[in-house]
Amino acid sequence: MNLPEDLPKAELHLHIEGTLEPELAFALAARNGVHLPFADTDELRRAYRFEDLQSFLDLYYALMAVLRTADDFTELADAYLARAAAQGVRHAEIFFDPQAHTSRGVPFGTVVEGLARALEGSEERHGVTTRLIMCFLRDESAESAMATLEEAKPYLRHITGVGLDSAEVGHPPAKFREVYEAAAALGLRRVAHAGEEGPPSYIRDALDLLGVERIDHGLRAMEDPGLVERLVRDRVPLTLCPLSNVRLRAVDVLEDHPLKAMMDAGLLVTVNSDDPAYFGGYVGETFHAVREALALTEEDLRRLARNSFEAAFLDQEDEALRARYLAEVEAYTFD
Repeated sequence: MNLPEDLPKAELHLHIEGTLEPELAFALAARNGVHLPFADTDELRRAYRFEDLQSFLDLYYALMAVLRTADDFTELADAYLARAAAQGVRHAEIFFDPQAHTSRGVPFGTVVEGLARALEGSEERHGVTTRLIMCFLRDESAESAMATLEEAKPYLRHITGVGLDSAEVGHPPAKFREVYEAAAALGLRRVAHAGEEGPPSYIRDALDLLGVERIDHGLRAMEDPGLVERLVRDRVPLTLCPLSNVRLRAVDVLEDHPLKAMMDAGLLVTVNSDDPAYFGGYVGETFHAVREALALTEEDLRRLARNSFEAAFLDQEDEALRARYLAEVEAYTFD
């Protein structure tokens, strides 16, 4: 039986480190001789109660200690791709945080080559095409970001674009202007987290100063009618993450999420899972949750799926692939 949440879709806002399920974390810890300060997976899951973005990031970075080898990153990515494929994902654009690994002694090449091994076989194994987006940690220095971009140069065949994530407040986009100019000169696509906890001005600056093509989150755009008008006019995609917004207290309850209002305003919004191991669901569960909480219609869901493929970084030579995915959306029947 077809379920609405299994509708063919692309996932465009997914941090691969945020797919580290407790069971895999303990398995990798045992394999790599890493001590976790939790008695078992149940105790670890109870720690997934966050007051805000920073409280989540503290645990998120601590658990990365179990990721040591290329095989670890391959296993992590392959587990996500299998789950995503089972929930209708046909195309995934996956974030990774190299600074969070190189800062603890894991070589850049180990991370990228491990992820690439999973992604390069994904279409054959899972029926999911992929892109890899390297994110800079915005609470680190611009110099560190530039050094990371330099370190990435031998691996650019694996990397489609750059992004900006981690603690937003107090780290405006302007800080990374030169890094983004350098990334653009290398032909990399550009996205950035903005307007999750930071103000609407961060969204404007990401567009104007960083030249981004998509806004990750963009939740607070609705506070600025002029910004909404611009985003609608220019068809700038917003990669929303509703379950994340609730778990991190950006929205009190899912019924209050502005997703439907943003759709009604004409914004090109997509639905994504962000860090699904921590926030209570992968993209299929997220579609199910917003459908129930916001009374979305089948046409609303179909529009969200269309938006995801329209916003994907499928280049001109991939237009036939985009057309195929869009045709799958139109052909999908809800039972």
